[in-house]
Amino acid sequence: MKPIISSFLPLLLIAEMMQPLHAQSSLHKLLQQAEANYPLLKSKAISIDAAKKNVEVSNSSIIPSLDASYQLDYATYNNITGMSYPQFLTPISGPPSASNNFSGVFGSATSLLLNWQPVTFGQREAQVAYSQAGVNYAVSDAQNEILQHKVRVANAYLDAITTAELINIFKENLSRCEINFSTTKTLVDAGIKPGVDTTLFAAEISKARVDLLNSKKNSEQSIIALSGLLASAESITVSDSSYFNKLPLNYTLADTVKHPLLALYNSSIGLDKAKENEISKTTRPTLGVWGTTYARGSGVQSDGSVKTLDGLGLQRINYGVGLQLSVPLLQSTKIKPQLQLQGLRVKADEEKLNDITLQLSKQLQTADITLNYALAIVKESPLLVQSSRYAYTTMLSRYSAGLANYADVVQAQYNLLKAQTDYKINYMAVWKALLYKATVSGDLNLFLNQVN
Repeated sequence: MKPIISSFLPLLLIAEMMQPLHAQSSLHKLLQQAEANYPLLKSKAISIDAAKKNVEVSNSSIIPSLDASYQLDYATYNNITGMSYPQFLTPISGPPSASNNFSGVFGSATSLLLNWQPVTFGQREAQVAYSQAGVNYAVSDAQNEILQHKVRVANAYLDAITTAELINIFKENLSRCEINFSTTKTLVDAGIKPGVDTTLFAAEISKARVDLLNSKKNSEQSIIALSGLLASAESITVSDSSYFNKLPLNYTLADTVKHPLLALYNSSIGLDKAKENEISKTTRPTLGVWGTTYARGSGVQSDGSVKTLDGLGLQRINYGVGLQLSVPLLQSTKIKPQLQLQGLRVKADEEKLNDITLQLSKQLQTADITLNYALAIVKESPLLVQSSRYAYTTMLSRYSAGLANYADVVQAQYNLLKAQTDYKINYMAVWKALLYKATVSGDLNLFLNQVN
């Protein structure tokens, strides 16, 4: 007997794995998948890395530059003995030639030039601070986008399980129509009901089929929308009826100050202020250190005679070191409008922050009202379904007994269908209201903790 059980065990495990996931783990896995795979969120993560790398770039400005060069030229030696390109070389001059001489001679030079600015009187620190403010902004932007996208995923998930649940209701309605048609056909054959009732109930079957097809279309469309938010090409199946037989309880309100949108606007203000500080620091002097060693060759000798090929070799070696203090005397006048511009940007961002704070406060009040009324409405749904089902059953019995007509049965059937669909929608309205409240609060756990 054991070998038989062992042979079926893998099949049982596969069957278990193919069962729909429990709502909680399924939703959490979908949210994790969306955060890991969605291109826009991946882009935000890369932007954070780029901003951090920019901090490294700002810090690296303290590293000195060290340039090596070598040049070979062939030129006249009129006026200045030989010729030297100024880049990477300290200019070298010589005595003028005795007369105009357009004969060319070789010249050569090589150098090693060090340039370092160890002291910037706060300019470098301001640049680093501005880069760090850019990191804070990128992080806040990513966190806000993650929250908004997770909300879209959760909302699409709720839509998907709702449309899947409604399919069952429309299937049940189609089954009722088919039973009614069969019952009516029997009554018509017995001469109890007019023959037109058979045609009318056949039309109801057609309507029920159309409703079922539309519900399946809506379900497939909701799955496509959800898979798009997950950046997934794989087929997704969601099904969970627990949302339609329980309600959220004991949820606590998160502080709206924690909303990532507020952090985003605050970081934007910080970025503008850091830029303002960086601009203001450009009025500070800079202290530079330079050092060089170089060698020079010329085809012109010290007595003025020309030995052209001697210019191919290096004849004199020199070195030099020095300090350079640079003070931008007119920089304060130049940057005045830039500072005014940044000041206006800071004020504009502060007003945007005030606006979003006000909006979130009012949206939170709206979310509370929406949730409270959704909870009140859903309490009536079970009684409405029960009453509608009883009315439909009673009307169907009266119709079979010849005490009611076709219109009465169809109206009772419609009322039952509407009560059943409203029951599912009203339950889902509570969960969506809670999701809205969590969104406005900036804490999705307010919603997710209820589905654990």
